[in-house]
Amino acid sequence: MYQGLGVSPGVAIGAVYVHDSKIENELVEYDIADQDMPAEIERFLAALDQTRDQIKEIRKRVSVERGVEYASIFDVQLHLIEDQITIDEVIEGIRSRKKNAEYVFYQVVSRPLRIIAGSEDEFFSERHTDIGDIMRRMLRNLMQRKEVDFSDMPFATVVVAHDISPSDTAAMEKSKILGFATDVGGPTSHTAIMARSMGIPAVVGLHKISESVEKADQVIIDGNRGLVIVNPEEETLNRYNNEIFRIRAYEDKLQEIRALPAETEDRHKIILAANIEFPDELETVLSHGAEGIGLFRTEFLYMNRADLPDEDEQFEAYKRVLEGVTPHAVIIRTFDLGGDKFISHLDIPFEMNPFMGWRAIRLSLERSDLFKIQLRAILRAGVYGKMKLMFPMVTSIDEVKSALEIVEEAKQELEQEGVQYSDDFEVGAMIETPSAAMTADILAEEVDFFSIGTNDLIQYTLAVERGNDKIAHLYQPCHPAVLRLVKKVIDEAHKKNVWVGMCGEMASESTMVLILLGMGLDELSVSPTMVPKIKKVIRSASYKKAIEFTSEILQLTEYDDIKRRATEVLAKIVPSEE
Repeated sequence: MYQGLGVSPGVAIGAVYVHDSKIENELVEYDIADQDMPAEIERFLAALDQTRDQIKEIRKRVSVERGVEYASIFDVQLHLIEDQITIDEVIEGIRSRKKNAEYVFYQVVSRPLRIIAGSEDEFFSERHTDIGDIMRRMLRNLMQRKEVDFSDMPFATVVVAHDISPSDTAAMEKSKILGFATDVGGPTSHTAIMARSMGIPAVVGLHKISESVEKADQVIIDGNRGLVIVNPEEETLNRYNNEIFRIRAYEDKLQEIRALPAETEDRHKIILAANIEFPDELETVLSHGAEGIGLFRTEFLYMNRADLPDEDEQFEAYKRVLEGVTPHAVIIRTFDLGGDKFISHLDIPFEMNPFMGWRAIRLSLERSDLFKIQLRAILRAGVYGKMKLMFPMVTSIDEVKSALEIVEEAKQELEQEGVQYSDDFEVGAMIETPSAAMTADILAEEVDFFSIGTNDLIQYTLAVERGNDKIAHLYQPCHPAVLRLVKKVIDEAHKKNVWVGMCGEMASESTMVLILLGMGLDELSVSPTMVPKIKKVIRSASYKKAIEFTSEILQLTEYDDIKRRATEVLAKIVPSEE
């Protein structure tokens, strides 16, 4: 028996496949003649393009299957592969050393890997994984080696490795690969996050597990307790088989409620919608029982391309989503570019703190030419379904008024051109800054709805960058300041007959659902795959008791007490959530 860190819950029993991803062990160094230098550099650039395309494809597939929250993991890798300093250094290295591209590339990229290899800091550890993943993918492409096809594994396989990259995890088929165990890793690693999103039990930090097992050994992965049991005795095997049966029974119950409304025991209904980024996610939305789209992120149309999308391309994408979920609504958020979404052809300047810089509604208002093109496309598509329009990262009433003026200009243009468009739709603002939350009563005078974006609201309120693993423990959705702001927004909005939804990750946390219900939230929008789980909590709860519980929670002053109490109450309502 081996003790590690359980980073993805659940139990898996299967035959071992030992995975070795170290393609660098096959690396060969050789000389390049002067006349062959241009072709060698071209070979390197072609491998860059191939690698970039592969990562884009993985990102898109993950977004469709798991949700944009998990797909954003691969944005880091895209930024790394497009780092011009590294690219120039490799090209110069090929010319000056007269060596093959893969050898020079490895020498350049392995330097930062060596520097951060021994770091105990989780942030640097994760960068090590991302850089290593990119490096090995590039080397495979340059050396024309096929990567391991995890979708072609035998059924009932358990993968054991020194480390597993996020892209390897994304390629796994849950029906075949039941779980995995690694020598290294931590609970906040991208690989762990991917495993949790896919429901694959995983244990990491086992030190030398990859050297202690052999192909076809039978292994139990206990992601709940962080255990790996090699060639278990029959009694142990029977006990864990019973636990797997219990888990599957719970998952079957979730599927049974897929088509039922998100309604409490005492008949209080709340809209339970889904967040999406790509039109291709529609099938997942419908199959999991979501009631429309609570957040359609439109940035995908602008990302990872050499040009800007025209009006017709945007129109077709919005139209497809609106038609796909009719008669339910689609909240289309205007582009939230900037921050962690860098678009080189928009000339977004380098900023020390891009999350608080030129992004979202600020960029839209300054680049009204681009903004109007998007608005025209949205207005045209609105004819084909129940469209709702939303502005991101609002901080003041002036921004809302300015955005609405451009909406009116877009309408007038379409009217003059004789183009059909929707003039019957709701307009909303994302509440994701403390300034917006504190002036919710003012903003409610100009909009029809709010959608609380907790990812940014929490980081701005608590001064905690959500992507910084070093201070990840300070990112606390249950912090009293966050809860009070959310309650204030809901109360102020309802006074003005403005409805309130929530589309941040906080909406996906089972322990938060009862609190949000008790606050009077009108809508929750989560990743499509989370819909049945959140619906189960809602249907198991009493709205009256949720109000009483929330009143109790708002009196507590410490995060740990709030989290503990919320977990206790959830366990009583939905015991299998424990």
